[in-house]
Amino acid sequence: MTLSLICAFLWFITANVAAVIPSRDHHWTRAYVLIVLGIPLVGWVTYQNGPWIGLACLAAGASVLRWPVIHLGRWVRGRVSR
Repeated sequence: MTLSLICAFLWFITANVAAVIPSRDHHWTRAYVLIVLGIPLVGWVTYQNGPWIGLACLAAGASVLRWPVIHLGRWVRGRVSR
């Protein structure tokens, strides 16, 4: 297993632990930090392991951070429909 995949698994564990801890801002601050760390991590995983593993990590990250993805989709749909 490559170092990038180990870091990705640690990112997933951190994201799940962060989701369990109560938050006043409904976890948005933690989501922003996870997004900032996750985007280069997905690129690193893709570079070391190929595009299919990179897409799998991207899909797994999107499932963990589903609300930011849902809000992004709504924003894009609102922009396109205008």
